[in-house]
This record gives sequence, C-alpha cells and structure tokens, in this order.
Amino acid sequence: MTRETPLERGSRRSRVAATVVVAVGLAWTLVPLAWMALSSVKPSEQVTAATPDLLFTPTLGNYRELFTGANDLAPYIWHSMLAAGAAAVLAVVLGAPAGYGLARTRTRGKRHLSFWIISTRMAPIAAVVLPLFLIYRRLGLLDSIPGLVLAYLTFSLPFAIWLMSAFFAQVPYSLEESALVAGCSRWQAFWYVVLPLTKPGLVTTFVLCLVFSWNDYAFALVFSGPGSQTLPIAASQLVTQTGIDWGQLTAIGTIVVVPMMLVGIAVRRWLVTGLTLGAVTGE
Repeated sequence: MTRETPLERGSRRSRVAATVVVAVGLAWTLVPLAWMALSSVKPSEQVTAATPDLLFTPTLGNYRELFTGANDLAPYIWHSMLAAGAAAVLAVVLGAPAGYGLARTRTRGKRHLSFWIISTRMAPIAAVVLPLFLIYRRLGLLDSIPGLVLAYLTFSLPFAIWLMSAFFAQVPYSLEESALVAGCSRWQAFWYVVLPLTKPGLVTTFVLCLVFSWNDYAFALVFSGPGSQTLPIAASQLVTQTGIDWGQLTAIGTIVVVPMMLVGIAVRRWLVTGLTLGAVTGE
C-alpha cells in the first residue's frame, strides 16, 4: 500500500473543505426556502404552532385565499410581470449598444466614465426617491406601470451598461475587423458578429435585471398605487395591526420566489457561462 504524499493529502483536505463549505452554503440558502414552501401548504393553525409538525395533511387553502379573498393576487402578479419584464428588456436593449460603445471607445477618461456609470447603481434608493417622486408628480407617472419601469431603469440600466461592456471587451476586435474588411458596416458587424458571441452576457444581464425589478419593494411602495401595485406590496399588506397571516405570507413568498428560480434553471447554461466570462482572457 502506497503512502499518501503531502501534496495528495493537502489536495484531499482541500476537497473536503470545499465540500463542507458548499454544503453549508446550500443549507443556508435552501432550508429557509424549503421551510417557507412547506409552511405555505400547512393548515393555518399549524403554521404558528409552538412545536413544528412535519407530518400534516397538505392543503392549498392559503393559496386559495390569496386569489379568492378581498385582495385578489392576480392583478399584483400581472403588474410585477409587466413592470419587471419591460424594465429588464429595456435595460438589455439600451445597455447592449451602450456597453459596446464603451468597450470599443478609445478616449481619455474612459475608466472614469465607466466608474461614473456604475457609481449611479451604487447610490442608495432613498437618494433618488424624492427627486423621482417630484418629477413623476409633475409628469403624471405616479401609479402607473411606465413609471415603475422608468424607476427600475434608473438602477438596472447603469448595471446593464457596465456589465455588457465587460462582455464586449472579451470579444477579439480582429473578428470585427474581418467583418468590416468583408464589406459589413459597423452596425452589421455589431449585430451579426459581436452580439451573437455575447449571448451568455445578454442572458445574464437580463436575468439579473429581472430579479432586481421583480424583488423591488422601495420603488413600488413610493411610486405605485391601486392600479400598479406589485407582489412585494401585496405581501406587505398581510402584515397588519391585528396580526400577521403567516400562512398566506408564506404562500405569497413562495409565489414570489418560484418564478425567478424557474427562470434561473431554464437559462442556467447561459447564466453560468455569462457569470464566468472574462475569467480567462486572451485571443
């Protein structure tokens, strides 16, 4: 029997440590989500029981009450889908050409411009709520889906520009030069050559912007109204002075989380490629 070398022993310990860290991270992330989903199908009296009961008869009563009670959840879901989806699409449509121009520009102060763009994303939401509220009141954008979309874009678009510029910077410029020599215009080279190569970046940017807009509470609280309130606002309405309906709250929490998880699973191949793009450089 051969003895284990120090290098092999260190490698084995590293793998064990990595496995433990991943297991703890998965437990930290998945256990609360699983417990929320489990509680959403429990009878109301068992959700707040002092002793958790894992053996119970599942019921859809909490979900049924969300759609048949005084506050029907269907409009909130529609508003969230419309506002978050439109904001994410616009962020990608506007951020892709802007990121391309930023990546291919050779001017002084380019780094300062890139930092200024992403610094607008770092600003706290409270700093922009009041100016936007005054503008919205003057333009009549309060309690409207377009108003929510514009509010989401104030944070999603700088992020999209900054992220897409990093993806475009990884595309070898020699490919564009070959397209230009072949007779393509600058726009044709961008559309037919560069953009398809950054498809993982487009998907990654879209998903991240969609998640931000879907989960937003601050903008929706200030700018939305009865005709445009989203899912996070519906969840907050279940917390009243008379108490908290934990059964319905866990049900609406599950409704908020599941769509984004399904989107992530559906595009996981593009998402992983996009998140790791740029780790290795070179033509």
